[in-house]
Formats: sequence, C-alpha cells, structure tokens
Amino acid sequence: MNIQSLCDFLNESKSLYHASAALVRWLEEAGFAFLDEADPWDLKQGGKYYIRRGRSSVLAFRIPEGQPAGYLLSASHCDRPAFKVKENFELTGSYTRLAVEKYGGMIIHPWLDRPLSIAGRVLVDTPEGIQTRLIDLDRDIALIPNVAIHIDRQVNEGHNWNLAVDTLPLLGGPEAAGKLGALLEEAASGPILGQDLYLYLREDARIWGLNNEYISAPGLDDLYCVYGCAQGFLQARPNSSVQVLCVFDGEEVGSNSPQGADGDLLSGTLERISRCMGYDHNRMLAGSFMVSADNAHALHPNHPELADPTNAPRINGGVVLKFNANQRYTTDGLSAAVFRKICQTANVPVQVYYNRADMKG
Repeated sequence: MNIQSLCDFLNESKSLYHASAALVRWLEEAGFAFLDEADPWDLKQGGKYYIRRGRSSVLAFRIPEGQPAGYLLSASHCDRPAFKVKENFELTGSYTRLAVEKYGGMIIHPWLDRPLSIAGRVLVDTPEGIQTRLIDLDRDIALIPNVAIHIDRQVNEGHNWNLAVDTLPLLGGPEAAGKLGALLEEAASGPILGQDLYLYLREDARIWGLNNEYISAPGLDDLYCVYGCAQGFLQARPNSSVQVLCVFDGEEVGSNSPQGADGDLLSGTLERISRCMGYDHNRMLAGSFMVSADNAHALHPNHPELADPTNAPRINGGVVLKFNANQRYTTDGLSAAVFRKICQTANVPVQVYYNRADMKG
C-alpha cells in the first residue's frame, strides 16, 4: 500500500460525499462506465460498470467473459462519526453559534478546543434545475469551547455531555450573525435548497512514531478499508467471478438508509446483474464470497486488560479476522479458512480478534 496515497485520500475526504467523489474519480480513470439505476442496463461480457446512490454509496463491478462462478465482493463504509449541521443553523445572542446534532458513535472530547470547518453536499437552484454540488469551506471557521477547569473542577473526572448545550460550536460574536449562510451560498455558487453538511477536524493524516510505524487521521474508520478495498479492486485481474466493490453510507447509524448495507442497494443490484446477463441468480449466490472490511480494535497500550487474553491483535501485526459467537461479526470457520489461504498465498500475516467474554461486540 502506498502510504502517501492513502494520506492524500484521507485528506481529500472531508466528508463522506468527498470520499465517494474520490472513489468515482478513480473508477472513471480506470474506464468504469456509470449506470443510472433509473435507466435500462445493457451489460456486456468484459464490461466495467459502477452505480452511485445518494451521492455517497458506490457499487462497482466487472463482468467476466463466459459463465461466472458467482459474485466476489468486498464491502466497506464511507461515513464516519461527526457533527451534522442543522437546517436553521445559527444561534444568536451574545455570541453566534452553530446548531448541530451528533451523527454516529463518537468520542466527544477530541472535538473540543480544536479548529473546525464545514464540508458536504448542497442542492443548488440553477436555471437548469436543481444541481448537487460538493462544498468545503476549507478554513478554521468554528470551535467547540471547553469550560475552564477553574469553573468545572471535576472536568478530569469524567463528563456527562449535554449535546444541546456542551457541543455547540462557536462561530463568532453577535456581528457574525447571517454571515455563514452567505459563505455557504458563495461556496455553492447559488441559492441552497437542501444540504447535508458536517463539521470536520482541521487536521491532516499523520505518520508518526519513532520508526514512523503509525498513522492517525480523522475518519480512518472506515476510510482505511475503503481505500484498501478500492485499490485491491482496481488492481485485480479479471477472473471467473463477477468482482464487486461495495462502499456504503449509513453504517454508523445502523445501515438502514436507502443507500445503506441493510437496504436493497446490494441485493437489488446483484439481482439486476443476473437478470441482465441471463445468470441463474440462486446459483450465482451459492458460488459467492464476501469480505466485509472494517477496522478492528488492537490491544491498547495502556489498557491490555480490556482485550481478550489470547485473541488481541497488535497494531501492524497483520490483517484481522473478527469473530463473535452471537454473529456481531459473521466470520465462521469456513470463511476464516478461505481468507487465511488467500492471505498465505499473498504472504500477508493474519491476526484474530474476539471481544473479551464479558464485553459486547
């Protein structure tokens, strides 16, 4: 893996929509043709195609020559925990603040006392109709201020966050009222009819450690796997399966959106491919294999007691297979054996992760 290329992707992906746009650019540069879900499809053997739903989720696939054995899939997600900007977003008074709500499961503390900006997609009114545009204000525009320790003496003893009070970003003084809307419309080059905008931390991906052995970045979960799956897919040679790259939105909130993994995007697309190509769909599914790729928890350097005593992976120790008896992770003996054999062939080390028995996955 090219670490600088990964860092460039992480830095470009200021929102899930920017990550999706980068992925689409790679696919089009590699000769993949866009398919609109609302249009008839005319698929050909040897063809390379992609679809996109919600300007976030992306499915790409290659049709092999001849009768395929099944579908060969990798799946990851492009969304990440963040603060989403509300529609009526200005709170005015002694200060001008930003109205936001929490998206996904996050650690709150790292968002405080750090410069923030805004990125995402907007729907703009134009003479040609409503258009979707990506925007990134790309400047230090907001900050969520902590309460000073002199006022909150228990700040280091834990905090019960009130998301309607404690995590509202500061934009400026009372004279800043009304200015953010104008900035957003300037960035969008037109009047905004709809928006999906998020705060992001103004920090680039970093390589660090005494031997430069670690990487940290906002959004590393799960953009790391998006990058790995996409690069593997783009560099793969055609084989006897329909190769499918799946990048989903909505994982952080249960995958139940129309473009989420629990919706009909994947199942409907596979059925449509089978129908267009004249495949026996049930036989295709019976000959298929999927790798669901998401980050794993490594042994914590300060809290090894939180890990399973014999199944705790180490950072940089290799790819991780995640197991759970209650199917929080769906790896079983068969899929683990297949995956291990593939990794052996590629000379890639494999580790194993289980939750500690008294902790839920």
